[in-house]
Amino acid sequence: MPASRPELSLVPRPRKLSPRPGRFTLGQGTSVRALPGAEAAAGLLRTLLGPTTGLPLPPSSEGRVVLALDPQLGGLGDEGYGLTIGPETLLLRAARPDGLLRGVQTIRQLLPPDALSGGASDRSWELPCVEISDVPRYRWRGTMLDVARHFQPVSCLRRYVDLMALHKLNVLHLHLTDDQGWRMPVDAFPRLTSVGGHRAQSLSLSDGVPHAGAYTKAELRDLIRHARERGVTVVPEIEMPGHVRAALAAYPALGNRPGRQLDVWTRWGVCDTVFGVHEEVFDFCRTVLQEVMDVFPSPYIHLGGDECPTGEWEDSPAARDRAAAAGLSGPGGLHGWFMGRVGSFLVEQGRRPVGWAETGGELPPEFTVMTWRDPAHALAAARRGHQVVAAHHRATYLDYAQSTDPDEPPGQRGALVPLHAVHAGDPVPRGAGPEEASRVLGTQAQLWTEYVRTPEQIEYLAYPRLCALADRAWSGGRSDWPGFVERLRDHTARLDALGVRYRPLTTRSLATASAGTARPPR
Repeated sequence: MPASRPELSLVPRPRKLSPRPGRFTLGQGTSVRALPGAEAAAGLLRTLLGPTTGLPLPPSSEGRVVLALDPQLGGLGDEGYGLTIGPETLLLRAARPDGLLRGVQTIRQLLPPDALSGGASDRSWELPCVEISDVPRYRWRGTMLDVARHFQPVSCLRRYVDLMALHKLNVLHLHLTDDQGWRMPVDAFPRLTSVGGHRAQSLSLSDGVPHAGAYTKAELRDLIRHARERGVTVVPEIEMPGHVRAALAAYPALGNRPGRQLDVWTRWGVCDTVFGVHEEVFDFCRTVLQEVMDVFPSPYIHLGGDECPTGEWEDSPAARDRAAAAGLSGPGGLHGWFMGRVGSFLVEQGRRPVGWAETGGELPPEFTVMTWRDPAHALAAARRGHQVVAAHHRATYLDYAQSTDPDEPPGQRGALVPLHAVHAGDPVPRGAGPEEASRVLGTQAQLWTEYVRTPEQIEYLAYPRLCALADRAWSGGRSDWPGFVERLRDHTARLDALGVRYRPLTTRSLATASAGTARPPR
């Protein structure tokens, strides 16, 4: 279908699409007219299409490809666009720059698949004539990539962003620190990467192979620029007060037993070592986060926050005294108190703290919460007034197996997350009224990398399940599973052209049976 009726196989599905008779031809003589404010989108169009189609698409006041910003199109919101393709003219309009960027990706999908693959010689390319008016249902359509457990090169992240943008996903959440590795450079604390970025081995994989890696600030800034040009925001995550074994290996004084020398953890799961609650720790957190904010312009900064055992605090006289001085009922209350102090610092800097929520009720009110254990927790958080990003593990955790096929690669233990489960996931929990539903920003997929070592494995686990999440997050409404499968079968020609190493569509992978009831840990 993509070769003849590509408008019927777009992923995600547009809000409104009306085919028209005729074809529009892109050729060597085709030029682009970018009205004021549309120059960046025109540049992206050339960047994406020039190398693969062989077309220069030069700027011209007489161009037949017209990109225009029109603030009067307020109904399109921040990311909506209108695309009108006739036999003589292609017109892309939006109220905001990001809307034009979304429309550029639709233009790419309307071209023949080989226009995405590169190596084109001199030729013309046809697009179907069509009228599209398209607006996303949710403003947060993301994916979390864990680069702490297994470090990935920036080239992998750039390609990941490119594929996200093709599917109109707009948030890359980078999990940069954990017990098993620290990847964020911090000038004030260089041992975070020189020590915390190195793991002796990965016991659960029984590989006996050291693992190391960290980014430079220049690499991260270049990634952020690359993502911004494609309409993707990069949200950093710096874990605290748990999941900090790598930081404690580098700076033992931050722990509850400052004289103890720890290694970077070589196992998976929940480590019982956590930050202390003395002022040196908060000085450290503020300094680290200031450097993070200097690199990442994202309005959101993720602080982790879940799976924080309180045993060390309960055993620590200093922590017990701190809890008493703060008027808490006991050391268990230090978690919310800790998150509140650090979250308030971000708010003072004009940023919005984000945290993982295990119950929906444990984070301070200024936090945007990501609920992953149960959809009911999203409802509880929304009722408390939080903004919510739905991340239910049964519908969004892509490190879990996709089927019971014997050749399925090893993954996290627990329930399957098949393609159908991802597409069936509704970010708005059952029982939510209009007010609670309005607090749901959207949804995102999670790809934890305990068992994922290579970019090839990442793509296999991510696609086509990210296609399903992108489709629901953009289009909203009830899941049209048969319609999605029909579009996806044709959309794979685009993935093939881009060399995406996705999991092939099979009868088993397209099954809709329940995957069971086990709740695996994050």
